[in-house]
Amino acid sequence: MEELNVTASLREGIGVKGALSKIRAEKNVPGVIYGSHKEPVSITISLKDVEKIIKAGKNTIVEVTLPNGKEQVLVKEIQYHVVKDTPIHIDFQRVSLTDKMNVVVPVKLVGEAADVKNYGALVEHIMREIEVRALVSSIPHEIEVDMTPMTINKGIVAGDIKLPKGVELVTDPQAPVVHLMIPKEEEVAAPAPAADAAAEPESSSTKGKKDEDGNLTKNAEAKK
Repeated sequence: MEELNVTASLREGIGVKGALSKIRAEKNVPGVIYGSHKEPVSITISLKDVEKIIKAGKNTIVEVTLPNGKEQVLVKEIQYHVVKDTPIHIDFQRVSLTDKMNVVVPVKLVGEAADVKNYGALVEHIMREIEVRALVSSIPHEIEVDMTPMTINKGIVAGDIKLPKGVELVTDPQAPVVHLMIPKEEEVAAPAPAADAAAEPESSSTKGKKDEDGNLTKNAEAKK
């Protein structure tokens, strides 16, 4: 697997009001490195390097050079600004190059089933990620699933996916990944709601959370 090298500094002023805003104003991103039964380390990394990590794709090994040594890590979570959609915090997990670990890998559909052309069947992509177990060096960025042999009567389940050498399936082998559907006849559209209908209140599940500087954030894993 490809490895990315970046440099970070140890973060000071943790908990001090305005510290995170100052870091971001200088085009840097606060972050943390944790795991492997070691103490978490708060860091600051340049926005440019974070964007480079995002572009490299999910499950890329990142070697972070710190003043006191180097850390081998994977990205676990990235928080984005709710309006600007720019990265404002990044979480790294330490990894061992000699131990296997469970990770979630995106599923990419390729090819086309004959029944799509023959009968106008629709593709329903049910499972967009699967969990696998492998050495960090063997973890793929994504796993391709060939839809060519699929028919209306036979979809693809997790156990049908051909995995790269050294990668073991953790997801239930019988879990459906993708299948075909015959399109239903068009239904009469429901009348549009009245223009002056009251808007529904925002639910707590759709609200962002605030960081220690009071900024709203939204969470996401490394973008694919």
